Amino acid sequence: MQISGFEFPDDLYYDKLHGWARVEGNVVTQGLTEFGQAIAQEIVFVETPRTGREVEQGQTFMSMESGKWVGRIAALVSGKIAEANEELEWEPTLVNESPYEDGWLVKIEMSDPAELDNLMRANSPEFKAFIGEEAEKYKEILG
Repeated sequence: MQISGFEFPDDLYYDKLHGWARVEGNVVTQGLTEFGQAIAQEIVFVETPRTGREVEQGQTFMSMESGKWVGRIAALVSGKIAEANEELEWEPTLVNESPYEDGWLVKIEMSDPAELDNLMRANSPEFKAFIGEEAEKYKEILG
């Protein structure tokens, strides 16, 4: 789905920090949305977390940097990190080039699927309104 000129795949879940979550069984793949990477601009560093680490929904567990921004990344669900995208340590711009595919950040074995209810879907009026407000707020960066 297109919102404010950015792609937000319908099958994903979203938070208000521009993260996305793809659910496959009890594993959630998490990344930064196309909109989020556009605001951050070129990602120059990604600190990948160690696998096996326990994370809590809404708590920061990793960071990434662009030339003008240091972003703390919060977990979209609680659980254990099953895999981190090690490629990002060498190719951080994958987050910019392929935010929904090659630029994923981590895979989390989710401990409480009910937490997905705290996230938004692309077709929800709440999410569309949020992205509209964000697009207005960041219009100078987005050009």
